[in-house]
Amino acid sequence: MSTQRVFVARLAGCAVFDPVGDRLGKVRDVVIVYRSSAAPRVIGLVVEIPGRRHVFLSIGRVTSIRAGQVISTGLINVRRFQPRPGELRVLAELLGRRVGFVDGGGTAVIEDVAIEPNRLGEWSITQLFLRKPKTSASPFAKGPTAFAAWNEVTEERTPGEAQSAEQLVASYSELHAADLASTLLDLPQKRMIEVAEELPDDRLADALEEMPEDEQVHILDGLGDERAADILDHMEPDDAADLLAQLPKKRLEQLLELMEPEEAEDVRTLLAYGPDTAGGLMTTEPIILSADATVAEALALIRRHELHPALAAAVFVTLPPFETPTGRLLGVVHFQRMLRYPPHERLGAIIDDSMETISGTASAAEAARMLASYDLVSLPVVDAAQRLVGAISIDDVLDYLLPDDWRTHDDDEPSAEGGAR
Repeated sequence: MSTQRVFVARLAGCAVFDPVGDRLGKVRDVVIVYRSSAAPRVIGLVVEIPGRRHVFLSIGRVTSIRAGQVISTGLINVRRFQPRPGELRVLAELLGRRVGFVDGGGTAVIEDVAIEPNRLGEWSITQLFLRKPKTSASPFAKGPTAFAAWNEVTEERTPGEAQSAEQLVASYSELHAADLASTLLDLPQKRMIEVAEELPDDRLADALEEMPEDEQVHILDGLGDERAADILDHMEPDDAADLLAQLPKKRLEQLLELMEPEEAEDVRTLLAYGPDTAGGLMTTEPIILSADATVAEALALIRRHELHPALAAAVFVTLPPFETPTGRLLGVVHFQRMLRYPPHERLGAIIDDSMETISGTASAAEAARMLASYDLVSLPVVDAAQRLVGAISIDDVLDYLLPDDWRTHDDDEPSAEGGAR
């Protein structure tokens, strides 16, 4: 067993491997239990395995924690993790708690904890990284930091009380949207709403897009109308439309009125289509340029970090106007084709005008068939006048084809250990 001290906040997201180097998942949290006369003992890790399922990995099955990775014996119980009475998750429940120094040195907040094994291989919390109250009135100032052993502080909250939502949000700051959604869904319902209220609008919007619709509605119901409208403004129009379609008509209209006019207009356009149609699957914000635009201009748009990879794979070339519904669709230029030409080349010279299109009223099944038949990652949706009204990406079709509960599907698979923990 490695004797390296490990800080839990840095451990989150680290890959977990079996002894032969096959990746099993990634660390999502550390589970501890309190002891009456010693620092809390580490009993295991919460590991996310394929399928976004969070499972428990006993610390006894961890052979090494070092160099940003965890090596295990390869035996993992794939039953979904459920905390037992007395168990505490460090990231979800301990970080952010306020403690007092036993020597009378004031109070501080736990920002991180270090865990370390003893000579017998038993892991425990060996050090706390603390943040004291700030001494400056500046809103940008932070309080001084300090390290302390567990026996040098006393908790000012009842054991088991949750950390502040603000601190929990900070510990989730680097998570991918899908991982953030999965982590939120593992929290108790009340706690999930508290954290959702503290998340920035764009982060919560990204997370909602990765959640089942019933959970989206539950979170939106827990927010005020003004905040809910702000979140919807940050969502992709097709995802916002899908979410709003689950709401009572009165609240749907209220939220649309509170949204930014341009965003609301896109969403209203999508709501006019049935959920099982091509129009119901499409986004109204593909990349659209004129035939006179250059390869360099197109590549600059594709580089935008917030753009979905499937939509960044191609640029649609139309007559003006260049917002949906556009002028007549002239064709498409694929990203790979652009790379073969100099930056100053005009898109009109390298356009593919033979691309298949689909009507917004066509069935979603027809859109899926066309994407599969022609090996496409996106498909233009046009009206009767061949004006571009949107585009369907491969991920939109996958969401439609997969079961409604695919994000949280949790079959009772057999355990690699042969039983529950």
